[in-house]
Amino acid sequence: MEQYQNVYDVLNKMNIPYEVVEHPPALTTEEADSYIVGKEGVRTKTLFLCNKKKTSYYLVIMDDAKRLDMEHIAEILNEKRISFCSPERLIKKMALPPGVVSIFGLLNNDEHDIKVYLDKEMLSEKFMSFHANDNTKTIFISTEDMYKFITTIGYEYSIVEL
Repeated sequence: MEQYQNVYDVLNKMNIPYEVVEHPPALTTEEADSYIVGKEGVRTKTLFLCNKKKTSYYLVIMDDAKRLDMEHIAEILNEKRISFCSPERLIKKMALPPGVVSIFGLLNNDEHDIKVYLDKEMLSEKFMSFHANDNTKTIFISTEDMYKFITTIGYEYSIVEL
């Protein structure tokens, strides 16, 4: 089964309404944004990070227009140093290649060892957009349903100021 179909099936099972926009492959948030002009909702970027020892993993979700201050996020996470995980580790932990990372990748994290952080600034918006574990599809779900998705699949999340 295609990864995006699994995402659709899980959302349907949770009774989470969603809208999908199909488009050519997009490897950057700027590219993806160009295909969803005029749609309501935060254009998110989802960053897969790890500590220096590669023993702790973090999914940081924020507005794609914002830049992440790595020193600030390291402080928030109580880590000395934080970095982007390697493509190999991303595939191992979320079964996704670079450029396709989204909240829905948590469905593939068998170890359930990724901590989720949401940037407070974007949470006042009604809708969020994410890749559907496929960079040719962008899903829009409500912010409330994003919370529901995260908790229903057994994750907690923290709201932070980035």
